[in-house]
Amino acid sequence: MSRQSIYDFNAADIRGEEHSLDEFRGKVLLIVNTASKCGFTPQFEGLQSLYVELKEKGLEVLGFPCNQFRNQDPADDKAISEFCSLNYGVDFPMFAKIDVNGPNAHPLFEYLKHSAKGLLGSEAVKWNFTKFLVNRDGEVVRRYPPTTKPSAIRADIEALL
Repeated sequence: MSRQSIYDFNAADIRGEEHSLDEFRGKVLLIVNTASKCGFTPQFEGLQSLYVELKEKGLEVLGFPCNQFRNQDPADDKAISEFCSLNYGVDFPMFAKIDVNGPNAHPLFEYLKHSAKGLLGSEAVKWNFTKFLVNRDGEVVRRYPPTTKPSAIRADIEALL
């Protein structure tokens, strides 16, 4: 894997428009695989709060819906977008539904998993709402498990801002 930062990757947003992650150069990023029907779904509220409170300082939250964990995000991108907006007021960037593990895993998540390994050095994303913190230079700083609430990451984010 010869890529040196997340800015080398592209991803389609939830409306299907392709974006280079280079658009977020110089920002602190919190990249999260999300799901609409998961026990952790209420974390959308905490993610949105972080985004609102820290966006002006340079934080971007990037949500990537994923349906690989017990079919907890089966809807299409339009329905997912509406759900997030209506139920949690989400206005941070949401991307098209992707796979985070397996042969069809999105290259961005392959890079994230390799750069910040999980418990006992594992690379696989174990569940929805795994979070990856990326510094202003595009370097993956840390991985947080789904059980870590967004508010618990705030100090780490602020240290990078």
